[in-house]
Amino acid sequence: MINLKIVQYKKIWFSIPIAIITIGIIIILINGGLNFGIDFTGGSTIQAHVGRNFDLSEVREIISKYDSEAVVTYAGNEKEDVIVRTKLELDEANRKEIIDQFISKFNIASDNINFETIGPAIGDELKKQAILSLILANIGVLIYISFRFEWKFGLASVIALVHDVVIMIILYGIMRIPVNSSFIAAILTIVGYSINNTIVIFDRIRENMKNVKKIDKVQLVNESVNQTLTRTINTSLTTLLAILTLYILGVPAIKDFALPLIAGIVAGTYSSIFISGPLWVILSSIKKAQAVR
Repeated sequence: MINLKIVQYKKIWFSIPIAIITIGIIIILINGGLNFGIDFTGGSTIQAHVGRNFDLSEVREIISKYDSEAVVTYAGNEKEDVIVRTKLELDEANRKEIIDQFISKFNIASDNINFETIGPAIGDELKKQAILSLILANIGVLIYISFRFEWKFGLASVIALVHDVVIMIILYGIMRIPVNSSFIAAILTIVGYSINNTIVIFDRIRENMKNVKKIDKVQLVNESVNQTLTRTINTSLTTLLAILTLYILGVPAIKDFALPLIAGIVAGTYSSIFISGPLWVILSSIKKAQAVR
């Protein structure tokens, strides 16, 4: 049986993500911050069905005249469609010029070209809603865990979830993945996934507390984590295999969603095993020390 000393080496377990987050923040600041997509900044989206294989450089040649930083990606399994995202809100004249150039370049009908525009005001509103949804999700987790277990379990869970979210944000910043509506979906997915692993461990801690009247909390957490370790790793590995398949076989838009999920699953598994339990021990020790005083 595996016998990891989780609590005794908590300084090491805590130091690893702290180092990753610190280095990540420095890199993000050097790169000029997160790469917010048009969902949050406003801009225009062009989707065109070309109907044949083509090179993205042909599309960039058209779009670069209007926005040199536009994101151009393939869409569809056959790579016969293209999606262009600009952070500039293209006016009616520019839209007409682009449509005409697409028609001339690829010999397609105007019906095969779709334009969508998101204004800056809508982008700001979406950003506020995204932040609110993340806050509400973590508050909901805190309430649920506190009700099912106790507040110390709830607080430890939320801190572990914040760790997972920050790791994912760091990846978005380093890889320059556009932060858009799929970013929120990825974050909430990982929050739900990670808390499930944490609940399994906390549930085992609670069960072991019932079976033994007097037990050292360090020993309790170590035994509980080791007893659930195989289940946690197997669950994470099977989920990772599915997400890796999406990342390897998926189109660029799917890869931008799958890669953060991979990082989130790894971070969530790490926090469930190495962070949540030791945090609970620390919080319990603080309360005990205050009671002694």
